[in-house]
Amino acid sequence: MGFHMIDMDTWERREHYHYYRNIIKTRYNLNAEIDITNLLKQVKEKELRFYPVFVYILIRAVNDTKELRMSLDSDGHLGYWDLCHPSYTIFHDDDKTFSDIWTEYSEDFSVFYKRAVSDMEMYKNVKGIKAKPDTPPNFCPISCVPWLTFTGYGSDTYAESNMFYPVILFGKYHESDGRFLLPLGISVNHAVADGYHTCSFFQKVQSEASLITL
Repeated sequence: MGFHMIDMDTWERREHYHYYRNIIKTRYNLNAEIDITNLLKQVKEKELRFYPVFVYILIRAVNDTKELRMSLDSDGHLGYWDLCHPSYTIFHDDDKTFSDIWTEYSEDFSVFYKRAVSDMEMYKNVKGIKAKPDTPPNFCPISCVPWLTFTGYGSDTYAESNMFYPVILFGKYHESDGRFLLPLGISVNHAVADGYHTCSFFQKVQSEASLITL
């Protein structure tokens, strides 16, 4: 788990960082539909669970986008992690609450999928916000609302400028003209990432969903 400090003397976004961290503290939200036609076909053919499959695609795109892995170290220095692990929600149908669990990331899909399914089974009956203990500092929150095909998502989360990780949400997929589309939203701290970086994230998610072989 490596953490790399940003050199503020040479960083090309140093003025943007100070502006959106100290003058106008801004988080912004972007939404797009992801074509999951090819992905869904493979999931059904191989009898996989869609949720951990898509969590893998999302965290893979995060780990390919340095600006979405930004954080502060224990001394308050800005930097970025080598990689992030997904912290994602599981739903308790009996009392309609949810809990967060996390899974250790692996670039190898089969390894990650087995870990995620194991975590989901192990903690499915554990209640409370944090069902799985010891969430690592290099995590990225991911959530799902499988009951709704939304067209917009906004997050007004405010945490005194130190919350640099993105918040990712996806919803219920739907069919349109023979294609299956899934709504995806992300909330980003403008101090560490601009529209270009966030759009690049969406493009990477779409590419993975279209080209991945499970």
